[in-house]
Amino acid sequence: MENAVTYSFENVLAWQKAHAFVLLTYRVTRHFPEDEKFGLSSQFRRAAVSIEANIAEGYKKLSKADKLRFFNISQGSLEECRDYHILSRDLNYLHAGEFEQLHQSIEETSKFLNSYCKAIVNNAAMKDDKL
Repeated sequence: MENAVTYSFENVLAWQKAHAFVLLTYRVTRHFPEDEKFGLSSQFRRAAVSIEANIAEGYKKLSKADKLRFFNISQGSLEECRDYHILSRDLNYLHAGEFEQLHQSIEETSKFLNSYCKAIVNNAAMKDDKL
């Protein structure tokens, strides 16, 4: 019996980068002040999870418009995280190394998500969901 290759959202590089960003976000927000547990820490985590969750949800949508709608929500959540990232720095909740790690992860996630959206617009991702 031949091995069939099964693709899922987990094979999408944009989702992989977003997932890595979520894990990093959880790691750094774990050290935020206790009084931020239901504030900035919670908001930052929810926005980060929204990035990867909307990529996963949009992955199986059949129409280009539906896919792009979910990926656009991901882009919005990513920008929300970019704001929380800056705010966390300005509140001195992040060490310089953590700030830089988050910055690099946000930039990388944004790059891959934008590329994936462009591929969908150009129909490439509709044929090959391995991007």
